[in-house]
Amino acid sequence: MYNLVIKDLKLGINPWFLVLPFFIGAFMLIPNWIYFLVLQYFFWVSVPNIFAQFKAQNDLVFTTTLPVSRKDMVKARVTVIVILELLHLVIAMIFGLFTIQLYPDIIYSFFAPHMGFWGLCFVMLAIFNIIFIPMFYKTAYKYGSAATASITATLLYFLGVQWLGTQNSFVYETFNGSGADHVALQISILLAGIVIFIVFTIVACSIAIKRFGRLDI
Repeated sequence: MYNLVIKDLKLGINPWFLVLPFFIGAFMLIPNWIYFLVLQYFFWVSVPNIFAQFKAQNDLVFTTTLPVSRKDMVKARVTVIVILELLHLVIAMIFGLFTIQLYPDIIYSFFAPHMGFWGLCFVMLAIFNIIFIPMFYKTAYKYGSAATASITATLLYFLGVQWLGTQNSFVYETFNGSGADHVALQISILLAGIVIFIVFTIVACSIAIKRFGRLDI
């Protein structure tokens, strides 16, 4: 499986998409911005282009000729997706730390980049994975409907959560007000998001393995 991951990172994916997180992450430096959009760019730009590239390279047929199991093929591809997601997220988090230091007195209209916010971002990635990965492996090469459904779901999630954060005083205080200085609360939200991300991704991978195993290639 390790070699399949390296194959995708070195041969399957354009190096630009490994550099892109640094440019997108820099949007975190914009004061009082809608920071959910930083990860949305991964859904809108990276995912469709990367999977279009896999399809153009006829990667599925090539990989099936290798002495690897279908289970390892799925696990490797899911691992690559997770690596890219975490690359975007971690780099955005680093820029977010600079944002907090650069604008210590700003009054946020939207979510501030505190730890709790990143927990919400992990949930958004989890929603993407649980929809995109199993849908994609219905065919293992048609990515359009899977991308559309998963991106729509994450968009609705982010709009709903963002609306709640601006309209509900309790949610606003939790993430931007007094709750932002409550370290234990912020860590709890972050850890809850990470757990949801891990569980959803494992479930998505398990479903994808079963579906891919039944495909006639």
